[in-house]
Amino acid sequence: MADPVAAKSGFLCMYMSNHPDTLVSYVTYFGKVQGHVTTAKMESIDTKGMTLSYQTKAGPSSKKTVVVSFDPPLLGYEEVKPRLLAMKADADEQLGTVKAPQITSFRLPTAVLQTLIPFGFFIYTMISPEDDPSPVWTLGRFLRSAVGGDKTMYGICAFIGITHSLEALYGAYLSRKHRMPFSVTVAYLSAILMVGFPVTLDLRRRIQQARIDSIMKGQ
Repeated sequence: MADPVAAKSGFLCMYMSNHPDTLVSYVTYFGKVQGHVTTAKMESIDTKGMTLSYQTKAGPSSKKTVVVSFDPPLLGYEEVKPRLLAMKADADEQLGTVKAPQITSFRLPTAVLQTLIPFGFFIYTMISPEDDPSPVWTLGRFLRSAVGGDKTMYGICAFIGITHSLEALYGAYLSRKHRMPFSVTVAYLSAILMVGFPVTLDLRRRIQQARIDSIMKGQ
């Protein structure tokens, strides 16, 4: 099957020639080229990556090429623009040419509902008393016995606590990097400690979209 991105490589290379600073950022950050890159050009692109030529301060004789791979590979032509924008945002931020976008509000993703339901069952199972014959706790006692008893339940608790704590530390890093107000920081850290991954993933998506929006405004 023909590569859908390679089929439009010529057009994409011509289009990217209007964004030389972006290509320089790709070469410097993703190509891991040392020294001052003065110019860069996209020679070809396909679903697996792009080949870029570049020159440094040494002059025309310094012209070289570097291959920047896409991780993961592109699934189709429609993914080219968002991937290149995301890569430019990452490169510029890491190289210090732009500030990290500020996050000024808290958002609780709807995906937390998918986590809260099983978490609620876990809490119910954890607190189900062994010596209470009430049918309210029958399912809880059965579930606790099915997973291996109290020892397993405590192990699960410890795993959740450690995982969410590590995610909260990462959230604190993102909070500082993206200059969140104190109230927003508290809200995110509290949500991450309680819910974990869905909140962290949504925050990362918000940050990435803010980076892309910043680039689009600058174009």
